[in-house]
Amino acid sequence: MKNIKVLGTGCANCKTTSKLIEEAAQAKGITIQLEKVEDIAAILGYGVMSTPAVVIDGAVVHAGGIPDRKKIDNWLS
Repeated sequence: MKNIKVLGTGCANCKTTSKLIEEAAQAKGITIQLEKVEDIAAILGYGVMSTPAVVIDGAVVHAGGIPDRKKIDNWLS
C-alpha cells in the first residue's frame, strides 16, 4: 500500500489533486493511504515552496499545479 500525502492549504487545486489520486487508485484497484497535509510548517519541512505537492512514500514527486492523470497513473504503477 502506498502512503500518499497531498500538501497544500486546502485550496481548490489541492482538493482536485486529492480527488484525482483517489479516482486513479480506484480505477486501478489499488489501496492507498491518502493524507491531506495543510500545516504550513509540515509542508515547508518537505522543502516544498509551491502547492499542491504530492509526496509518495516519503519522497516529493510533484509540486505546483494539478498533476495530469497520466502522471498520477505512473506514480501508482
